[in-house]
Amino acid sequence: MLHAGDACPDFSLPDAAGMPVEARALRGRPFVLFFYPKDDTPGCTAEACAFRDEYRAFVDAGAEVFGVSSDDGASHARFAGRHGLPFRLLSDAGGAVRRAFGVPATLGVLPGRATFVIDANGTIVHAFNAQFLPKAHVVEALAALRAAG
Repeated sequence: MLHAGDACPDFSLPDAAGMPVEARALRGRPFVLFFYPKDDTPGCTAEACAFRDEYRAFVDAGAEVFGVSSDDGASHARFAGRHGLPFRLLSDAGGAVRRAFGVPATLGVLPGRATFVIDANGTIVHAFNAQFLPKAHVVEALAALRAAG
């Protein structure tokens, strides 16, 4: 798994509306990528809702937030609508971006849960991996953003 000090891999992923989000276009401001296993599962819903509940703090820190899973745009749109998610969900259908970040699988088969905080220069400043602590990802990401100032 990539860690603090590593460069953010170049990527382009579609959001729920099919609009591409490209890593190079995000340069100039910090952003958070949280990789999660699947829309509408209990842990993933808890994590997404925790990011939703603290979204204003991320915006106040100058950061954008993106959730990433292999679900398609229609699934993401339903998930975001059902839970009032204010950030964009990105579809990594083949898992290439998950692999580029080195997000480990849980028990060798379940897509892992990891969060990366990337600074305005495209450098990872914090990486956190904890499959069974979904809400901790929000705490970790906010702390890293505040520390990076």
